[in-house]
Amino acid sequence: MLVAASVIATTAMALSIAPAFAQTSPAKPASSAAAADASKLVRADRSMLVDLAEGNRAEVAAGQLALEKSQNADVKKFAQMMIDDHGKALTEVEALAQSKDTKLPDGVGAVHKTKEVALKALSGKTFDSQYAKRAGVGDHESTVKLLKKIQAEAKDADLKALADKMLPTVEHHLEMAKQLAAMK
Repeated sequence: MLVAASVIATTAMALSIAPAFAQTSPAKPASSAAAADASKLVRADRSMLVDLAEGNRAEVAAGQLALEKSQNADVKKFAQMMIDDHGKALTEVEALAQSKDTKLPDGVGAVHKTKEVALKALSGKTFDSQYAKRAGVGDHESTVKLLKKIQAEAKDADLKALADKMLPTVEHHLEMAKQLAAMK
């Protein structure tokens, strides 16, 4: 009986001490867990970032195609600006994606690929006109819409800041593309 009482007392004491040890054992600090969560994007933000990357890649690719195919100095000047500006924007999008642990696709989506194939089949003034309308006006209208959506709906502050930074340039591109399209 004395042994049983002793075992019960020892067990009771061990159980009462265990929570004290559990409270003092090192755990992952809440701040690093919060930082890890802050580096992730919610699904909708991730989707918008992917769309932004694809749009910039498409502008660079279309600009390169225009440099190769166009004989028009205004179209070539616009195309070079698209390569430069959207190339820089793509670098910023990729850096944000990396910081948010988000994998971006390597190329452009099906819609942009279809537009690229259609443009490749054209030449001369028809190419210039369609490049100005599709890659210039159409794609920039879509990108303005996307950037405004990011500003209004994104949860991530860094993604919103990037949209804020990019929007004036894309709006300027749109105005230039409209002028270019009107010349054809």
